[in-house]
Amino acid sequence: MMTWRNFGRVFAGALSLGLPWSALAAPAGGAQPGCDGIDAKHCLALAIEAMGGRAALAGIATEKLDIADHTLLTEQSYRQAPFITAYDRVRQSVDFAKSRLSTESDSLWPEADPDTASATSSSTIVATPTAAVMRAESGDTRASRATIDEARATLELGPERLLLTAEAAADLHFEAPEMLRSTSHTVLAFGWNGTPVKILINRFNHLPDAVETTQSFNDFWFAWGDVAQRIYYDNWKLIGGVVYPTNRIEERNGIVWSSAQVLGATFNEALDDKAFAMDPAAAAASTQSLGWNRPFDDKKHTQLAPGIDLYQGSWNVTLIKQDDGVVVLEAPISPKFTEGVLAKARADNPGKPVKAVLTTSDSWPHAAGVRQAVAEKLPVYVLDLNQPLLERMIAAPHRLQPDLLQTAPQRADWHMVAGKTEIGTGANRIVLYPLRGAATERQYMAYFPEHRLLYASDTLAIDPDKHSLYDPELMREVVQAATREGLKVDTVYAMHEGPTAWSEATRMVTAAEGKS
Repeated sequence: MMTWRNFGRVFAGALSLGLPWSALAAPAGGAQPGCDGIDAKHCLALAIEAMGGRAALAGIATEKLDIADHTLLTEQSYRQAPFITAYDRVRQSVDFAKSRLSTESDSLWPEADPDTASATSSSTIVATPTAAVMRAESGDTRASRATIDEARATLELGPERLLLTAEAAADLHFEAPEMLRSTSHTVLAFGWNGTPVKILINRFNHLPDAVETTQSFNDFWFAWGDVAQRIYYDNWKLIGGVVYPTNRIEERNGIVWSSAQVLGATFNEALDDKAFAMDPAAAAASTQSLGWNRPFDDKKHTQLAPGIDLYQGSWNVTLIKQDDGVVVLEAPISPKFTEGVLAKARADNPGKPVKAVLTTSDSWPHAAGVRQAVAEKLPVYVLDLNQPLLERMIAAPHRLQPDLLQTAPQRADWHMVAGKTEIGTGANRIVLYPLRGAATERQYMAYFPEHRLLYASDTLAIDPDKHSLYDPELMREVVQAATREGLKVDTVYAMHEGPTAWSEATRMVTAAEGKS
C-alpha cells in the first residue's frame, strides 16, 4: 500500500523526470514491495529521489575514489574453497562526462614468495568503453577485453549512473520480487547492451540494494559461460548531495568473489587530461583482442622426443603419438582454442584417432577447453578430486555465446586418475601420478618413462633474470612425488614453462630451501 509519505516522494520524483500527473494514478498490476500501485518508471523515480535526486546524480561529472578491496582467487586457489585472497589499494579517477577512467593499483599477491618484491606490484590502467591500455615507463601496452568491459560497466552500471541508465532504457519493467537480506525487494529490469539487468529496490527506503546481471565474462570466469552476477550495495553515506554506497560486494554464480570499500570519494574535481592519454597503437590493439576465445597458435613448436610435440604459448599443449592414436595433454583456455588443438592433432596424424585428452589441473583457464573434448565425445583423464568441479563446468549454460557442447550436449567420458594410471604402450607410453601435496593437491603429473621426461602440470615457472622458481613449494612437492614414485627424470616441463634440466629444477628447489 502506498503511504502519503511515499506518494509525496513519487510525485516529486515524477516531476523531476518530467512525467505527467496522470501516469501516477495508473497501477502497474501485481504486488511490488514499496512500489504497489505505480508503474516501473515511477518506482525508479522513488529510487532516484532516495539517492539524492536526478540533478544530483546527473551532476556527477567527475569522481575520485580511494578504495581498499580484496578478491578471492576462485580460479586458482590450490585447494578450492575457502579461497586464498589478493588485496589491492586503488586510486581511481572517473570522468563520466568524457567516458574515461584511470586506475592506479597497489596489489598484494598471496601466491608470491614471502619477503620478496614479487609479493607486491603496482599498475596503472587507462580505459574507455572501447579501448584500454596498461601504462608503464617503457610505454603503453594493450589491456584486455575484460578491462574494457569493466570500464563500460563502471561508467554505465556503477552506482553513480545505474539508475540513470535504467531511466534511459526503453524496456524498463517490473519482474518478480526477490528476497534479499530477509526483505522482499521490488525488481526493476531492463536490457543493457544485450545484457539483462535487474535492480533490487529496498521496499522501505527505496535505495538500490543490489544489481544483478547475467553475462559472459572475458576474465577468468569465461570458462563458466552465462555467469549470474550480483553486486550488493551497502554502507550508504551522504557525499556531495548524493546518498552513496561506499561498500560493494560482488557475487558470481553464488560465490562471494570480491569486496570493495570506498575510503574516500570526491565529486566534480578537475581532472588532468594527461592522466587519460593512451598510446593510439596500444589502444587500437586492445580493441582487436580476442579474449579467451582465441584460436590455437602452433608456431612455437619443440619436439621433446620422437612423436612428442610441445606447442608453447601462454598455455602449453603437448601432442603425443602412440601406436593406436594421439593423446592431447591439456585442454586449456577455451573450447575454440582446444578445437584448434584437436584439429592439429588430427591433421598431423592422418588416420589416427585422438584417443584421450588429459587435463591435469583444476585452475579454470587450464580446464576451460574440456567442454570441447566432451562435445567431441573424447575420453578425458581427470584427477579424482576435480571431477565435481569439471561436472559443473560442462553443465554450465553457454547460451549467450554458444559452444559445441551447448548446441549438441554430450555426456562426459571421465577416466579417473586416483593413483598410478598408464596410457598406451611403447616408446611414448604415459604414466599419470597424482601429486597430493598441500599446494598441488588438485594436480597430477604425466611421466614418459622411456624418455625420462616429466610433465609437471602447473608447478614450474622460472624467473629468467634470477634463475629462481616463482613458487618453490610447488616444485618441491613435484620433487617429493617423483622421489616417492621412484621416477628417473632428466627433463621436466610444465603448463607455463618449456623443457628444463631436472638437475636445474632440483637445484633451484634446494636453493629456495636454503633461504627458508
